[in-house]
Amino acid sequence: MRPSSRTLILDAAVRVTERQGITALTLDATAEEAGLTKGGLLYHFRTRDDLLLAIQRHLVQGLEEQLVAELGVPWEGATPVERGGAYVRVMMRGEVRHADLAFMVESESNPELARIWDELMERWVPVPQSLDPRGLDLFLARLAADGLWMFKATPGNPLSEEVARALRDRLDRLTTAEPRPSDTKEDS
Repeated sequence: MRPSSRTLILDAAVRVTERQGITALTLDATAEEAGLTKGGLLYHFRTRDDLLLAIQRHLVQGLEEQLVAELGVPWEGATPVERGGAYVRVMMRGEVRHADLAFMVESESNPELARIWDELMERWVPVPQSLDPRGLDLFLARLAADGLWMFKATPGNPLSEEVARALRDRLDRLTTAEPRPSDTKEDS
């Protein structure tokens, strides 16, 4: 199926940001990258803010599709542990583009944009509301996977494949293992 003009525009905006940074993301630059006139772009997005909001939704939708594919069952039929494990595995092996980081950082200065990411995280690996060891393990694995994603998104020393594999294995155990007896509340 041929992508819609809207999707082509969103993908073009991500490419502009990947190459030149988020400050270079303008309606003109996006229209040029998408091979449209500015009027053609304005038909879909009246302002840069409209474009940014649509990009955030587009990125979240793409991540959600990866998460559901990794899960292998409908979201509603999965346990919190299964959803958390899928999130960690996708984040650990996912390709990181500098544009993804730029859009996530951009969302932090705009509550409407941040809400899109917050809702995704709440569905997949929510912030613990209790001291339940299972929920704490899942959240700890999420924080580690997010941190490793950030590590890959920023310049620095790359991880060797051996170390990356060992980290994936440890996080996988954290998201699948039963809590140790010493982690239960009764033993406190």
